[in-house]
Amino acid sequence: MEDKNLTIGDIAEELGVSKTTISRAISGKGRIGEKTRKRVLTYIEEHHYSPNIIARGLAQNKTFNLGVVLPGDYNVAELPFFQKCMLGITRVASARGYDVLLSMVTAQKTTQLKRAVKNRKIDGVILTRTLVDDKAMKYLLQNDVPFVAIGSADDERVVQIDNDHRNACRELTEKLLEGGIRKLALIGSDENHIVTENRLQGFEDAFVKKNGWKGSRQTFLNVKDDAEVQKIVEKLLADGTECIVSMDDFLCGCVLNALQMRQIAVPEQMQVVSFYDSTLLANRTPSVTSIRFDVEELGKKACETLLAMLEGEKVEPRTLLGYEVRMRSSTKRA
Repeated sequence: MEDKNLTIGDIAEELGVSKTTISRAISGKGRIGEKTRKRVLTYIEEHHYSPNIIARGLAQNKTFNLGVVLPGDYNVAELPFFQKCMLGITRVASARGYDVLLSMVTAQKTTQLKRAVKNRKIDGVILTRTLVDDKAMKYLLQNDVPFVAIGSADDERVVQIDNDHRNACRELTEKLLEGGIRKLALIGSDENHIVTENRLQGFEDAFVKKNGWKGSRQTFLNVKDDAEVQKIVEKLLADGTECIVSMDDFLCGCVLNALQMRQIAVPEQMQVVSFYDSTLLANRTPSVTSIRFDVEELGKKACETLLAMLEGEKVEPRTLLGYEVRMRSSTKRA
């Protein structure tokens, strides 16, 4: 069992060396002979000594806390994504002896994050969303804080872990075009979210490859709520649109509700697709054609990458994780 009364001072006295020597042996930093280091570490192992987290942090100049930044303006439909991300992050952090400190930010307000950094409460940061104009990201870069972004960014200095949204959305859109659809529409959310930009690019990429395609498409961005979706669906039905593609499952749910209110059968009278698949769509009838991402793995990879950076290891500047296109009953080509 661990000798709970044993201190660094006790070890120093027993081995006839200074406390500084013991601290250097534990932290692996500072000038100390290899023979002395091994002697200290052997003694520690034999006596099952484990320095408390505060002492270990002081010795290594670490807090053993990771900051995780969540968007303070997320909607309820986005909660499953952030929950799964957090699950992946905390599992890796806990296994490596780290705790997680949450900070909430918005596009305009980064007070909680700044306070955590200024008070030296965290060793590094994971951003769970990236924006076109990202004030949190700019702050971390300006202050040389190690961080990883879950999402994409145009700045090459930012280490990024993301799902391959662009290729996923391109592939799903191509399948729709191959199924014979000639009139379709895309409904998306905030243009300041880089994921919105990537999904839109993937959608447009499909038409570049299908240069012989003869049809029409409409795009609606910055759509925020059910009321807006209701108006858009009314217009699309009048235009004879065959398929409505939503950028996320919240908007897709709004589309399905609007069609149900008007007694429009899916997929017979209107096909429906989502560029994101979560539990919010799991119980829908018919089942919705969508793209499946492993969000927990996204969180795990982000945390592993940040911890590697904190250990001084070289990491990949950008990592894209895979996806699965799931053709289901909401499209005729299921």
